Amino acid sequence: MIPQSTIDKILDAANIVDVVSDYVTLKRAGANYKGLCPFHDDTTPSFSVSPSRNLCKCFACGKGGSPLHFIMEIEQLNFYEAIKFLGKKYGIEVEERQLTPEQRQAESERESMFAVNEWACEYFHNHLLNSPDGQAIGLAYFRGRGFRDDIIEKFRLGYCSDKDDKMSSVAISKGFNPDYLIKTGLAYKSDRTNQLCDKFRGRVMFPWFSLSGKVTGFGGRVLDSRTKGVIQKYINSAESDIYHKRNELYGLYQSKRAIGKEDRVLMVEGYTDVISMHQCGIENVVANSGTALSNEQIRLLLRFTRNITLIYDGDEAGIHAALRGTNMLLESGMNVNILLIPDGDDPDGFARKHNATELREFIEKNQTDFISFKSHVLLGEAGNDPQRRKALIDDIVESISVIPDAIGRSVYIHQCSEILDVKEEILIHEVSRRRKERKQSSTQPTSTDTPQSQPIQEITTTEIPINPSSAHLFGLERLIMRMVVRYGSVVFKVDPSDNSSSEITVLQYVCNDLAEDELTLQNPLYRTMLAEAQSLAANNGAAVDFARHFLASQDLEISKETAELLSDRYQLAKIYEGDSRSESSRPGNFIIHLMLDYKYSVVMESIKEIKRQLADPTVLSDTTKCAEILRKQILYNNIKCRLAKILGDRVIC
Repeated sequence: MIPQSTIDKILDAANIVDVVSDYVTLKRAGANYKGLCPFHDDTTPSFSVSPSRNLCKCFACGKGGSPLHFIMEIEQLNFYEAIKFLGKKYGIEVEERQLTPEQRQAESERESMFAVNEWACEYFHNHLLNSPDGQAIGLAYFRGRGFRDDIIEKFRLGYCSDKDDKMSSVAISKGFNPDYLIKTGLAYKSDRTNQLCDKFRGRVMFPWFSLSGKVTGFGGRVLDSRTKGVIQKYINSAESDIYHKRNELYGLYQSKRAIGKEDRVLMVEGYTDVISMHQCGIENVVANSGTALSNEQIRLLLRFTRNITLIYDGDEAGIHAALRGTNMLLESGMNVNILLIPDGDDPDGFARKHNATELREFIEKNQTDFISFKSHVLLGEAGNDPQRRKALIDDIVESISVIPDAIGRSVYIHQCSEILDVKEEILIHEVSRRRKERKQSSTQPTSTDTPQSQPIQEITTTEIPINPSSAHLFGLERLIMRMVVRYGSVVFKVDPSDNSSSEITVLQYVCNDLAEDELTLQNPLYRTMLAEAQSLAANNGAAVDFARHFLASQDLEISKETAELLSDRYQLAKIYEGDSRSESSRPGNFIIHLMLDYKYSVVMESIKEIKRQLADPTVLSDTTKCAEILRKQILYNNIKCRLAKILGDRVIC
């Protein structure tokens, strides 16, 4: 791990104009700079760079952030790789923490295994292009599939000789340790002769790359007549310290930039599907190579996009493959579309028959969301059988129930109701029941809410659930965190006219005000940031630069959100403008008004929820429950009136 002091030093040295200029032609526009956005097809300069804030932002696609965020996005690097990249650019040596002897040995072994794999990749590639058997067998196979030389080079395809130990013998002669040939799965010891044998002999080779371009493993395909009757045409490297198939996606290294630019990933099944689509001109594509989709692979994809289209053969096997893993993708928050290739073709063959424009048009016109796909496929199987139709509805409801976003669930419930001719209220009830059961059966994480005290105005979010899709409430929470990040250490008097009034920081006021009324922010990221700010202030005193701290956070979600909060993309509503409530000139006045407005919005959301509950026939039929809810309605209406009078700009009705 890189020490925080080194990270801070690199981030302090990194100049946003200097970093972005390596990739974008910038022109001065007042105090800032502008250029064409490198993250989407930009025709008019929408990419703004602010030297004073050391931030960049595209106001069309939304991407940007600090110099670190820019490098992570443009080079598709993780946090530590980007820190090393910037360290090298600015001549700052990155010293990682002291490792124990055991850790040093493990790290040395990993690097040795990577070195062996890198050599093997180059060996297989050269053997394919320059040896007689490589050209006659391996290269002939790839050219028979229509692969151009530049595509063969791009994916560093290769060939392993069919002689038992040729590759191993050459590796040992080059000084590589035989143990690492075995650990990487390139070779094994023969039980009969106790000699090393090449695992991939006689196969064309498909190397797997990590996100940073290191060779982690290989896939090999057996050729010619030997494929007849062979159960397993493809074999992969054995699981090792550097290769876990459930953590890898074939083609991600070559596709990562296109995925980020398109904001969508296309997932296919095999190596040649990926390669043919790249050759066709569609580059935002990866393959899981026949394995069941894993959470680790989904987390990899989420680094680049939340939109995925699953592309499979149109046969029965392809349909079932498309249905596998759908719920895992939905549960992770991904937007899932599905596309089946027609006429018994596969993505490889289909891509070879069409150019990039034709293939893009086909994907756009024929991909369907998972509800439409499941309904179409499974309704055909169910026919008029009521039990099978019930099973279909149960299956779709289960998929909807795992979606974390309330708005997304609502949209899919409405769509499902129309397609399957089922009352929307029934689907809402069933989805809610399943989510509740799942929540009760799971282990609840430790809360990161701020410390709470006794309420002083009887406002609480625990009695009445707040609609998580309330855009206005989330917008106010964004403003609150913006104030904490920008002005959290600013000291002010709650009542300036009272000389005895104690001074308090903006952060302290926010935390105290929330705690007094037993309120917690609905956004979990903001809750985490607020708790971290409290801890930071407690340990380091009042004068903390929260913006600098959160921008340098090793939690990428926090640092990116901080860059958003520091940008000027979001303009304040008219209600917050004017000298008396100026965010920068009088942050104390501003935060007092903002917190009152937040409480008012919490109360209004609670009243909406109460009205929704009172519209439920099951509630109205329960006299005791109905009376309790009516009591809460009166309480919340009284609180609303009191807050409206204080705010002075609300209509009381």
